[in-house]
Amino acid sequence: MPERADCKASGLKSFGSEINVAVIGAGGGIGGAFVDHLRSSNTVSSIFQLARSSPASDSQDHPWIQFDLEDERSIERGAKAISNAIEELHLVIVATGILHDGNSLKPEKTWRSLSPRAMETAFKLNTVGPALAAKHFLPLLAKNRKSVFAALSARVGSIEDNQLGGWYAYRASKAALNMVIKTLAIELVRRNPGALCIGLHPGTVDSELSKPFHMNVPEGRLFSPAQSTGYLLRVLDQLGPQDSGGVYAWDGSQIPY
Repeated sequence: MPERADCKASGLKSFGSEINVAVIGAGGGIGGAFVDHLRSSNTVSSIFQLARSSPASDSQDHPWIQFDLEDERSIERGAKAISNAIEELHLVIVATGILHDGNSLKPEKTWRSLSPRAMETAFKLNTVGPALAAKHFLPLLAKNRKSVFAALSARVGSIEDNQLGGWYAYRASKAALNMVIKTLAIELVRRNPGALCIGLHPGTVDSELSKPFHMNVPEGRLFSPAQSTGYLLRVLDQLGPQDSGGVYAWDGSQIPY
């Protein structure tokens, strides 16, 4: 398990030089912040930004690929476009997720609020989408140096750490994602022993996803997207093959399943 992270973003030195990165969900607040950090790193060569619409930072070295996590054909096309452009990827970040949609999907306070439609939406975006991204992007990871596939998870997806209840759809879909990550890691080590598959908990980030719940966040624990992604990149820099399959918080601590 890595040491707890400090406040500085990592240069990803453990990955070596000329790093090729794919950020899935680059159009969101966290995904965009990952791109901003990576653009400032002198060890990163290319950043492929996969998003529904073109981000402001689209360029020759950091191209945008139109992408829909709910459509496997779109996921496959995105992976194919990258494989046609470069030989290998060294880091894939799935920076997507849904907690509420302002309509039918809301964090449930009681089992009386359970809805098939809400459960389906949460699992489709929080579990199925990242799993299919892994299906098409894990084969692109470098085999002769450190490479990582990382998906945003959440502390509330921990079964062992669940002390408050509620939030059924979100908790269950993130717990399922954690199982997918662990299972992927077991297969990945057989095919690519130096590669990692991990989950990342970004903390509570000041975004549209968390906005309705800011009042319950302890002082000093509401992070900007830039803060959170800086922490997470440092955690990624500290991880080794022995850490594959785990879920790690922004401070480097391992979250129990």
